[in-house]
Amino acid sequence: QVQLVESGGGLVQAGGSLRLSCAASASGRTFSTYNMGWFRQAPGKERVFVAAISWNAGRTYYADSVKGRFTISRDNAKNTVYLQMNSLKPEDAAVYYCAAGRSIPSSTRVDQYDYWGQGTQVTVSS
Repeated sequence: QVQLVESGGGLVQAGGSLRLSCAASASGRTFSTYNMGWFRQAPGKERVFVAAISWNAGRTYYADSVKGRFTISRDNAKNTVYLQMNSLKPEDAAVYYCAAGRSIPSSTRVDQYDYWGQGTQVTVSS
C-alpha cells in the first residue's frame, strides 16, 4: 500500500515556475520499486499524462506539450517525486496528480498506475 500526498501547487503568472512535490508513505525500499508519474486534469477534461520516471530514476518520459519546460525527478531516500514546471502557460492550469505503478515506466495510461494522490491545483494567470 502506498499513500501519496502532493503539494506545491498555487497561482502563478504565465512564464513563471512552480515545483510540485509528491511524498509517499511507503517505506524507502517499497517506494523505490515503483515507477512514478504525474498527470493533470483540467475542468471538464480527462486526466492526461504529463511525465513519468522509472523506479531508479534512470529514465524519464514527457508529454510533448511539456517537453523542455517540465522536469520530473525523484529522491528515493526521501520517498518523494518532484515536478519542476518552468515557463508555465495558461493551458498548464489543472489539478496535478502523482501516481505510483509497477507497469512499464513509460506508461502514459491512467489505468497502468495503482496508487494516486489527492491532487494539487495549479492556476496560471495570463
